[in-house]
Amino acid sequence: MRKLLFEIAYRGDRYHGYQVQKNARTVAETLQDAIEAVFKRREGIVGCSRTDTGVHANQYFFHMLTESAIPERAAVTALNNALPDDIAVLDCREVPLEFHARYSVAAKEYLYKIWDAPVRSPFLEGLALHNRRRLDEALLDRCAQEFLGTHDFIGFCSAGGKMHDTVRTIYQTSVARTGDLVEFRVLGSGFLYNMVRIMVGTLLLADLGRLKEGDVTRILASRDRKQAGVTASPAGLYLNRVIYQNGALGGRSEKETESDKGNSL
Repeated sequence: MRKLLFEIAYRGDRYHGYQVQKNARTVAETLQDAIEAVFKRREGIVGCSRTDTGVHANQYFFHMLTESAIPERAAVTALNNALPDDIAVLDCREVPLEFHARYSVAAKEYLYKIWDAPVRSPFLEGLALHNRRRLDEALLDRCAQEFLGTHDFIGFCSAGGKMHDTVRTIYQTSVARTGDLVEFRVLGSGFLYNMVRIMVGTLLLADLGRLKEGDVTRILASRDRKQAGVTASPAGLYLNRVIYQNGALGGRSEKETESDKGNSL
């Protein structure tokens, strides 16, 4: 028996999230269709995270147990030939049987893209939130720094989440502009249901004159969902990076961990 770990990327705007659902097309179901075509069995797969309808992934991992002897590179090529153009397999490697795509994760980074211009971009439809008024990215960045540290994020969680422990640690945040594109990045130990989208919706209150420095700290302390902003559109959200525990993936993981020593993971 082998355990294979696959690294993939996907556009989520045509899928009802990652997790398999009844009567809805999902990323996991599409992957399993391709796996069945290549491996001649519908193997079970375990993903590193759940992503909701319309959410994208620049980096996503899933593991699979198989008795197939197909080489890793051949599996990458064959699966890409079987998958639609909005899902790509980037890598495949054999990992120890005790490795777990979800529970071996040390941290995740999310990216949220905002097209900040009066006229929408036809090239970013479904891939970024369109904001018509010019944002003050410097103010948003200062406000975003208040998310840093360990907090109870229950006020930044949508109803329907199943997590009983709502305390999370945020290691890095930033808001930066490149031309008309504003990007919010957040690296943390884990995230609650819709947490990043609510963080973005809260930061965008500054665009309405309803958020100033110190307000994020106050909202966190209140633990009140009603004081935070709306849940921003899924279109701009990407699971951007997944960091695994030291040595879990061998050489590549060690390089990733080395580059993130400043994150205090």
